[in-house]
Amino acid sequence: MMKITKYGHCCMLIEEKGLRILTDPGNFTTQQDNVKNIDVVLITHEHQDHLHVESLKTVMKNNPSASIITNKAVAKLLDKEKLRYTIIDDGKSITIKNVLIEGYGKTHVTIYKTIPPVENTGYFISHKLFYPGDAFYDPKIPVEILAVPVAGPWMKISEAIDYLLAIKPKKAFPVHDGMIVPGARSLFGRVSERILKNTGIQWIQIEENKETEF
Repeated sequence: MMKITKYGHCCMLIEEKGLRILTDPGNFTTQQDNVKNIDVVLITHEHQDHLHVESLKTVMKNNPSASIITNKAVAKLLDKEKLRYTIIDDGKSITIKNVLIEGYGKTHVTIYKTIPPVENTGYFISHKLFYPGDAFYDPKIPVEILAVPVAGPWMKISEAIDYLLAIKPKKAFPVHDGMIVPGARSLFGRVSERILKNTGIQWIQIEENKETEF
């Protein structure tokens, strides 16, 4: 049974087969600064809402044996901070404590034509959970659980719905929603539930800071 605790936006604690994985410690959340016993930190790309360097330093101070997994672009930033990492980008994989972590995708969704896209790597964990980062990447394999972005300067909700319908996961829950005021987040959930009602996709509006089993 995979367990997921969403701290906010795209920062999550994923527990699978005893492995504790923290995703994207960005500047929209602070809860990650107090988490202990982390084995892996996954960083999809370099934007500050996914990588807040000072927060990452705190996480690593509190979890000195944790491994950072990311891509080449983020690695350049980590080199400046003298933080160790393992590069798992598109097409690469690693197994830690019997948990397979695979990298998918190369590029962040275009924000605007004059803004060069950064490298973005989605991660597929244990043949179950796919977290695409800031992309609508289709890994072309069965996905049981999809962490789907629902809001941002590079997307609209219809694109998130189309992405869900293309991937066809059994279950899905929202991420990348830190810029939505808390009272409005349920609106996105209601829209998603209405459209997905007869698709076989279960929409789960997980409560922040509460462990959810999948």
